Amino acid sequence: MTDVEMKPADDKKKEETKKEEKKEEPKPQLTPLAEIKANAALLERAVSSFEPRFTHRVLRTLTALRKRIDFTVLRNAVEEIYTKDSPVKKELLGWIPAETPPTGDMEIDSSAKKTPTAEPVPEVEIYLRLLILHHLLTAKENYPKALELANQTVEKMQSLNRRSMDAIAAKVWFAVQRAYELGAELADARPLFLAAQRTTALRHDDEAQASLINCILRSYIQYNLYDQADKLVSKTTFPASASNAQFARYHYYLGRIKAVQLNYSDAHTNLQQAIRRAPPGKLAPGFYQAVHKYFVVVELLMGDIPDRALFRHPVLEKALGAYFDIVKAVRTGSLSEFQTTLSKHAAQFEADRTYTLIVRLRQNVIKTGIRRLSLSYSRISLRDICVKLHLDSEEDAEYIVGKAIRDGVIEGKIVHEKGWMECGVQKNNYGPEVSELFGRRIAFCLNLHNQSVKAMRYPLDAHRKELAAVENAREREKELAKGIADGDIDEDDFNPEPGF
Repeated sequence: MTDVEMKPADDKKKEETKKEEKKEEPKPQLTPLAEIKANAALLERAVSSFEPRFTHRVLRTLTALRKRIDFTVLRNAVEEIYTKDSPVKKELLGWIPAETPPTGDMEIDSSAKKTPTAEPVPEVEIYLRLLILHHLLTAKENYPKALELANQTVEKMQSLNRRSMDAIAAKVWFAVQRAYELGAELADARPLFLAAQRTTALRHDDEAQASLINCILRSYIQYNLYDQADKLVSKTTFPASASNAQFARYHYYLGRIKAVQLNYSDAHTNLQQAIRRAPPGKLAPGFYQAVHKYFVVVELLMGDIPDRALFRHPVLEKALGAYFDIVKAVRTGSLSEFQTTLSKHAAQFEADRTYTLIVRLRQNVIKTGIRRLSLSYSRISLRDICVKLHLDSEEDAEYIVGKAIRDGVIEGKIVHEKGWMECGVQKNNYGPEVSELFGRRIAFCLNLHNQSVKAMRYPLDAHRKELAAVENAREREKELAKGIADGDIDEDDFNPEPGF
């Protein structure tokens, strides 16, 4: 048997370090042009192999890719993907403005251009239209052109009617909704979305259906048509196979609808689901901030105070500054501070569309102030309540105090003849009767404990007597068994009485 040569330990360590270095080396990032061409190849592969996972792989890179492209990259991509005399190529190049010099941060693929030999599949055309549409929406002067491209893309997509285009269609509908919204014509797109939603529901196109339901809900909420939005939710079923991003948007819109309808518990649940399903705050800061703004207001309307750590989040700290001031005013029960904060940040609340909800917090602030007064005074006049809570009249104070007593916020009664409020003894205060009852309960528990300890006491060595008795019984059994075996004892000895 031949000997095996063993490598030194140092050589093994060097090989392991080399392998670790190879693993740690990051893959070089593709240029935007090369990434678009690779995505086009993946779309071709998805259509030829009937594998939608390749299309989903392409769409996962859409958010990061559209931030790295410009019109020069898009023009080069169209020219390199399509043949020279392709009519689709001429049509796509017509939507791209004249060439602009590339910026310093943009990387352009300098590899030699290869002339394609075949026309790409229609999915590639819709994907390039989607990229062009997103880039047109980055500049305000291109909004009319983007809206025209969006309408033409929808017509092209509906005329092709290819099921392999369903995943791309969901992204296209979101871009179309964005183009109409930025062009201030979102109401005009509602019939288009409703007709497309019916078609996708009949075709069981779950991805496009989820996207269209969110587009319609956003259109209704944008124009304060909450009744129509609620009817749409009750008449449709959101696809269970939709992505987390679509579910997050859907729960966010549901939370806003329920909050306006005074259904705060359901609104809180939906907004919580939207936060859990949404991407991290660093990836989607705008959506993350918008959801938390409504989440804070709904928690306040429910009578809860949001966690202070929420306002220290790096993504939310600046965006929720005005809402933190509102939380402090509600917590202290100061109506004057609440009104000052509301007027100070009214413009921001109007922009966030939370002003009408925050105005409802006035009753919560008054209830908190009345609760503080009931704890501080055993008797206080309605006039003093008006002064301390900055109410308009004594009649308002009497109505608010009466409602607080009826709702169980405070314990007390209103003396109309003398014009004051008498606060009852709070349940959590220890009076003489409560102390006496509490002492009796403690004495009973201690007595029960002592009796239990006494019942568990046994005489010493009592178990040894039982062991001796058991051993004697075993000896007698052995003797009886031995006598029966030897024939010395008959069975009659065990039954001395007849008939037993």
